[in-house]
Order: sequence, then C-alpha cells, then structure tokens
Amino acid sequence: MPLPTVILPGYLAPAQDYVGLQQTLQDQGINATIVPLRRSDWYVTLGGRPVTPILARLAATIQQVCQTHNTEQVNLIGHSAGGWIARIYLGLTPYCGQVWHGLPQVRTLITLGTPHTSLERWTRRNLDFVNRNYPGAFYPQITYVCVAGKAILGQRSWQLGQWFTYQSYALTCGQGSCWGDGVTPIAAAHLKGAKNLVLDQVFHSPSRRQGRRWYGSPEVVKSWVEDLG
Repeated sequence: MPLPTVILPGYLAPAQDYVGLQQTLQDQGINATIVPLRRSDWYVTLGGRPVTPILARLAATIQQVCQTHNTEQVNLIGHSAGGWIARIYLGLTPYCGQVWHGLPQVRTLITLGTPHTSLERWTRRNLDFVNRNYPGAFYPQITYVCVAGKAILGQRSWQLGQWFTYQSYALTCGQGSCWGDGVTPIAAAHLKGAKNLVLDQVFHSPSRRQGRRWYGSPEVVKSWVEDLG
C-alpha cells in the first residue's frame, strides 16, 4: 500500500487550489493531505524573506499525518516554490537558525514545475541557500522526481501573456527563448541526479480554461504517480 502523501502548495497559492489533485490521488488509493495554507500565510515571505512559517506548517502537517497513519515516512509533493521549500525541510544545515532535518520522514520527493534555480535578486536569497547546501538530488536515501511542462515557448513580444512568460523564463534560467510551462522553464525544473520528466502541453497552474492541463490534471497525474511508492 502506498505511503500517505503530503502536498505543499506553490508560492502564494492556498490549499484549496489542490483539492482536485488530492482527490485524484485518493481515487488511486493514495491518501493525500494538503498543507493547510491560506494565500495570506505567504505574505510574510514576500520580497525574499525567510520561508520559515511555511516550513513550520509543512513540518506540523507531516508529523500529524505520520501519527494518524501510524507511519514513519510520507511521500512529499511540492508544486512550484513548494518543491524547493521541501528541499530545505529535508536538510541538516541551519536555515535562519533552525534545522528541520525532515530527511528521515520522507521517502519520495516529487516536484511539479519547481524553479530550482533563479537569477532574480530576491528569490536568490533562498534558492542560493538551497543549491549551495543541497545541490541536485542531494540525498541518496530519497527518490527525487522532477516534472517539467512543455507548453509555451518564450518569445519577445509586447503582448502581455508572451511578455510575462519570456521574462519569467529569463529571470529563472537566464534565457527567455526556451520552452516551459508558462512560468518555469524546463531547464530550471530539473535536478541533476533526479528522475527528470518533460510532459507536453502541461501548464504551470490550475486554470478554468477548458482543455488546459496542469500537473494535477487527472490524465497528467498518471505520468508521475507511479513514483509514489
């Protein structure tokens, strides 16, 4: 029977955005719990401030899930920024004076559209810490699966959507003219040593637009759910 799974939302995203993903996992026999975050819980992290409050919520949720299901380990899914925040949680290096050491409690880490690198001034404060201390698929005890979407090619344009995508890619990996999920370029969503996947026509976040798939769409989940052991 698969381990229970904890879902960590992306930056500024509330838990309710992931109810569909939670239900899809449960339909496949995987008990899934979303870290209970509100959009306002992220406000204290704006401007590159520490993500300590998010880590505290993550740690409390994992502890609760382990107690409820009488298990010592969970699988962890991090969407967008949730992926690199999860990498901090695993580690032994003090982050803002605190060691989280979540390694013994996590068997598999799946990151969905996570920008594991950044050239943006404020984001780099946290991401440089992550990549300096835990480069690549750092812990051999953990199965790392990094999922990237190939949906939009970044292009120089004054059209709002294309301009945003190009700038987002450029700030993340230094190159705007590349493929990604509309927010995170493929190159930044992968880690050396991980199982790295590229999924066609998969966008970064849930959308009400008909036919627009994201990482948590039922047909897309099938592409990576097998790694939840």
